[in-house]
Amino acid sequence: MHWRFLSLALSALLLTVGARAAQVWPGEFELTQTYVGEGSVERDPQRRVGDFEENNTLLHLVFTPRIKLGVLRLGVEYERFGFGLSGNAALPDQLQSLAAVVGLDTQLSDSILVRLEAQPGFYGQEIQSNDFNVPFLLGGTYIYSPDLQLVLGVGVNVENKYPVLPGGGVRWKIARGWVLNAILPAPRLEYDWSRSVTVYLGANIKETNFRLNENFGTMRGRPRLNRAELSYNEIRTGAGVDWKIADWLALNLEGGYLPYRTFDFYRADIRYHQDGGAPYGMISFHGAF
Repeated sequence: MHWRFLSLALSALLLTVGARAAQVWPGEFELTQTYVGEGSVERDPQRRVGDFEENNTLLHLVFTPRIKLGVLRLGVEYERFGFGLSGNAALPDQLQSLAAVVGLDTQLSDSILVRLEAQPGFYGQEIQSNDFNVPFLLGGTYIYSPDLQLVLGVGVNVENKYPVLPGGGVRWKIARGWVLNAILPAPRLEYDWSRSVTVYLGANIKETNFRLNENFGTMRGRPRLNRAELSYNEIRTGAGVDWKIADWLALNLEGGYLPYRTFDFYRADIRYHQDGGAPYGMISFHGAF
């Protein structure tokens, strides 16, 4: 399950939906490309995977029509990690997912907002029918005041090493222009430079589970890794700027350092961990219509 999938800042979504309700098919979108420079991982000093680069692509499109119960979330999301590894390397050269987004945001009271969402789809090296999985989440936001919101949620993925993951945090407007948006998986400290520009320092935790191909292990002399479950984890730390170009479009630029990354074949008890960090850069277009 994506840690990104546990991003439960529902208050901003529901507090703005009224202004968009007149549209026939309101929605949200994101197109993100991240490049991570050369880094390496190792199982132990004698089993090291040499330097490799990473390209991470994310496409996200969700329609948010309003119904009597609240706001539906219907769409699709695609994500790919490309590692530039050779075909016989100890690790896969790519991991990818293609999933539907099916959810509901509802308001239980003036102060309590709830989200239930599932992402049924395919999570593996390739887009294959036998890689089907249905991770889902349940979360909510408590609006204590316009300056303080508390967020709590739980994500469930039966294929994960840890089938249940907690998420949440706090969004606190500390002072004029300053916001502590400490909500996993992307906590950050933000400063509104102007009405259209926000700068920030923060981190991003990414954790996703994939099933590997039926011959992955055989090609590497490790048949027990055929159809193995792999948990891929990384943490990015950096700074960025978010520029609202138009009412429906924003540009996000971010750069920093990736200090932590693991490839965990947890059912086979094989784990590769970071052997030195790597720089990264990201560009993203996102918005709501």
